[in-house]
Amino acid sequence: MAPGHVAYGLRAQYGLLVAPETVMAWERGEQSPTSAELTALAGVLWCAPGELLAEPVSLREHRLARGLDPEDLARRIGLDASAYQKMEDTGRWKGNERQSAALASVLGLTLAQFVAATGKQEELAGLLRSAVTTRWQAYTKPLAKLLPVPKAHLERVLETMHNDYQSRMVATLSWGGGGGAAGTGDAGREFLAEIVDRFWALAGGAG
Repeated sequence: MAPGHVAYGLRAQYGLLVAPETVMAWERGEQSPTSAELTALAGVLWCAPGELLAEPVSLREHRLARGLDPEDLARRIGLDASAYQKMEDTGRWKGNERQSAALASVLGLTLAQFVAATGKQEELAGLLRSAVTTRWQAYTKPLAKLLPVPKAHLERVLETMHNDYQSRMVATLSWGGGGGAAGTGDAGREFLAEIVDRFWALAGGAG
């Protein structure tokens, strides 16, 4: 369908006044349709709203891919609609542990998708770096607040990562100074640089 045909369908079937130029901007990724426009567009094109989106990243994109309106999603995760809408608009999730678990469940998010959608990537990386370089036990609670992961599983993952990092650092400081990456401390820096990927590999939340 040409952009003009799509615009006509949106007007005739849903009463939405959308110019062909706007449809073209959607196609090029220069603009994004509203929730109502996306739903209507899917109707005109005989497909599901999620099929019109690229790989969803933000909370809004995941919500639209599931065909939910903000009020419905807010109700299902136990949040006031206006409070949820503010979080979606700012890209900063502030729900509690129960609400986070409900959000991940309703939207079908993997742990990695949850972290990206809630804007927590840098916070996660910082907590993980601190956990492996100091006492990992102190970071179980902050990470449990951040991620909808059972505490016991999180503890096992953190202990494994901490031990792995510390063994690398011991190798760096071993008699004779070691050689290669371990000898220069690069092994530790490399570990910290890739810490989020290592966490997903152990926690099983990337897929």
